[in-house]
Amino acid sequence: MDWDKLRIFHAVADAGSLTHAGEQLHLSQSAVSRQIRGLEESLNATLFHRHARGLILTEQGELLFDATSAMSKRLETASARIRDSEEEVFGELRVTTTVAFGSLWLAPRLPALFDKYPDLKIDLILDENVLDLPMREADVAIRMKEPSQADLIRRRLMAVNMRLYASPDYLAQHGTPERLEELSKHRLICQSVTSAQVSAGANFVRELLTYDVPSTLTVNNYFGVLQSVLAGLGIGVLPDYVIEDFPAIVRVLPEAESGEIPVFLAYPEELRQSKRISAFRDFVSEEIFARRKRQREASATSD
Repeated sequence: MDWDKLRIFHAVADAGSLTHAGEQLHLSQSAVSRQIRGLEESLNATLFHRHARGLILTEQGELLFDATSAMSKRLETASARIRDSEEEVFGELRVTTTVAFGSLWLAPRLPALFDKYPDLKIDLILDENVLDLPMREADVAIRMKEPSQADLIRRRLMAVNMRLYASPDYLAQHGTPERLEELSKHRLICQSVTSAQVSAGANFVRELLTYDVPSTLTVNNYFGVLQSVLAGLGIGVLPDYVIEDFPAIVRVLPEAESGEIPVFLAYPEELRQSKRISAFRDFVSEEIFARRKRQREASATSD
């Protein structure tokens, strides 16, 4: 099969237009059209439905586009590995993690990474859905459970617990609960048990709701929970890493917390030698080591 025709087909399918594909490929519309006709003739199949609004893939076209998309991602991987310098870190790195961890922990620490590697480009993909790393939907992932996909290198980074926090102003106005039963006098701010989250977090919320909580505010991510806690709306259920950057927030009912939630970093085996991956992995590991050191020092001071 003609690789050049496949490349042009992929551009047309992605753009949905002969004209736009031609602009990307620096070819005339007629040249693109000839290549597509030639490919259809060689396959004895119609790849596009043509209408006034553009081009739509046929069933056969969808099958071929799936194949060319996979090829394109594999070529991107190979290109990235080739471009990685032995001495320098540069280029784009696609990082996926949850909305909470990405916005509340990772993003505030990225200035230090960019200071060290100014030519690095980070594409931060915050999503509760697990992206397919082997298919190059992202280069590296940080997830709140061990990835199950094959052909991945995994590293356990740390463990997280869900705990209860409130603002000093809220506690001054409404009092600090001493027992779980006293949650019946407070508003609970949390994710809905039906929203996308780790099971340990949902189970913790279910347990708290058994204490006849009279008022709740549910938000579909922990960033919203945090903002609500800072606004003094109630007692919030938040991952413990959040308060590192918000030391004024007060932990309440310290005996109450979820089970441990493991945090893993993972990336495809084929990117093992990538300098960008190594730089990001080492940076995150160093930040977490520093976090553990601060926790030990705080614990020793409190004792």
